[in-house]
Amino acid sequence: MAERTSKERAKLRIVREGALEQGREEAWRALLSAHAAAVERIERGLLEAGLPPLGWYDVLLELSAAPGCRLRMHELARAVVLSRSGLTRLVDRLEKAGLLRRKPDPEDGRGSFAVLTDDGARLREKMWPVYAEGIAKHFGAHISDEEAEVLIQALGRVRAAAGSS
Repeated sequence: MAERTSKERAKLRIVREGALEQGREEAWRALLSAHAAAVERIERGLLEAGLPPLGWYDVLLELSAAPGCRLRMHELARAVVLSRSGLTRLVDRLEKAGLLRRKPDPEDGRGSFAVLTDDGARLREKMWPVYAEGIAKHFGAHISDEEAEVLIQALGRVRAAAGSS
């Protein structure tokens, strides 16, 4: 009997020990590694253009899309998938840069809103072309329209299921 390679042994171990069906673990790892690689290259493009990191864009985008360009801090944390402490540090930096301001929630004295400023809106608009070019170059150029649709459907189901648990 031929000796198995370490990669083959690892794959068998995962299938035997885990509850994953064939191909799911490989798809998960491909998703994570592709995301990390694309984001790293997009971040590099923003840096080379003299722009702030992608996390800043994500916060500015969520605020610009929200009614009144404002969100409660916990809503913003959920929207950008950050811990509250991570979001607090990021919001501190954005506030110091004049890109958003905190406003007390009149209905809940303990809570506050993050509110987009005009400077924040302008920076988001300035960042978008660099970000869009990065998405096109490091992601979009490598998938067909049909594959994009499959990804939208499949990842939409995953997100919906995760949101309901």
